[in-house]
Amino acid sequence: MDIGLIGLGKMGGNMRERMRRAGLTVVGYDRNPDVSDVDSLEALVEALPSPKVVWVMVPAGDPTRATVQELSGLLGEGDVVVDGGNSRWTDDLANAELLAEKKIGYVDCGVSGGVWGLENGYALMYGGDEADIAKVQPAFDALAPEGDFGSVHAGKVGAGHFSKMVHNGIEYAIMQSYAEGWELLEAVDMVDNVTEVFRSWREGTVIRSWLLDLMVAALDDDPGLSKIAGYAEDSGEGRWTVEAGIEHAVATPAITAALYARFVSRQDDSPAMKAVAAMRNQFGGHAVRTPAPKGGDAEGGGQAPQTETSQKAGAGTTEEPSES
Repeated sequence: MDIGLIGLGKMGGNMRERMRRAGLTVVGYDRNPDVSDVDSLEALVEALPSPKVVWVMVPAGDPTRATVQELSGLLGEGDVVVDGGNSRWTDDLANAELLAEKKIGYVDCGVSGGVWGLENGYALMYGGDEADIAKVQPAFDALAPEGDFGSVHAGKVGAGHFSKMVHNGIEYAIMQSYAEGWELLEAVDMVDNVTEVFRSWREGTVIRSWLLDLMVAALDDDPGLSKIAGYAEDSGEGRWTVEAGIEHAVATPAITAALYARFVSRQDDSPAMKAVAAMRNQFGGHAVRTPAPKGGDAEGGGQAPQTETSQKAGAGTTEEPSES
């Protein structure tokens, strides 16, 4: 099979190599001439026999939309465009409609595997018509992991990226659970070796996973994770998953909480937590890290005001007032 590949970054470059190892002829194009096989999209299209299959691996959003738009003027009837980036599924519907006007097929493909995909293979979730899928199938077979799983025709156009969106939403929640568990284990005095506890979970437990393996690898590289800032970006799929849940009245509390935790990670001094601390100080006299408002309790000193809760606890008690 001959295939064109646009975008030769960390993912695209490895995908080109994996397909070539499987015997496919891959013509790659990237804005970086050092990694490109040709110097333009026009040259890439001209190098392919018909029906032409062109796989797009550029950032989602405007870069992908612009690339598809340009390909619509270069390809012809019977050719196929594959979007293997992290596009939102709604973009797939628009891209497919644009290409259909010129009888060009469109396949959307969610790709998971990261930098490990070259050796391990990539999990693939793709959507589109059977006839278009068939033209791309040799590439899917080359990229997929060995074994019976890891590649699926999820449904019609949009189904691939929708499935990948949900996959990434689940990933958010799983990573957040591991992260919270790690922080709790680190916070107590009784657990001597948190890394080894995590490592022990890699065999026999119901929470073993590849993400757990990667967490252990990170702890081996940097015990305590002292070299990593407590900041986590979100690439979009988590937000889209939460929005889809709202649209379809499907509750996604774990995924939503994981997404919001990433937002909190970007604040050095959370304004919302300032407000929570202020309210706790007002109703319960809980210590704050700034001078307390009138009637409140400053950190490190002072006596809690006689709230209803503290009165029930008895005069002079050291029990902290209730939060509710």
